[in-house]
Amino acid sequence: MAVLKIAKLGAPALRQITKPVPPETIGKRTFQEFIDDMLETMVHAEGIGLAAPQVFRSEQVVVMECHGEHGFPQTILINPEILGYSPVTAESWEGCLSVDNLRGKVRRPVGVRVKFLDRDGKTVELDASGLYAVCIQHEIDHLQGKLFLDRMTDFSTLTQLEEFEKYWRTEHAEVI
Repeated sequence: MAVLKIAKLGAPALRQITKPVPPETIGKRTFQEFIDDMLETMVHAEGIGLAAPQVFRSEQVVVMECHGEHGFPQTILINPEILGYSPVTAESWEGCLSVDNLRGKVRRPVGVRVKFLDRDGKTVELDASGLYAVCIQHEIDHLQGKLFLDRMTDFSTLTQLEEFEKYWRTEHAEVI
């Protein structure tokens, strides 16, 4: 496994719409190694989600995992499609491995239903809520060339990480 280079804000790879992964590619060793490399990169960077464009690949692949009380299991989404959103929305803090040292509040639906292929190529439909749903939406945005900054409506919440930790983090503040 290898730690991959993460694309940073301004890299054209982050603004492109990605291509679906051909299902026959999923079982190949090189593709499975890419998934493992993405997972290792995400953990190394202390993130909870990573999309392929963030490592300069224009493919519809997302890896996610978050430990802890409000966490969620390791999830690999290939060619994901959101089938439905909760009508209820909430504002939460978001950050991004491609947008260094910034946090901002984004309003998103609190639940989603998503359909995707897992790392074995099997079709999965999943209902997610809370941080899990927010992370799915955040990472699928990457596959559409969008960043959390594009979803912000109030830039007065845009905060440097050091100031976020000092003034805004609470024990209940969920950050992706």
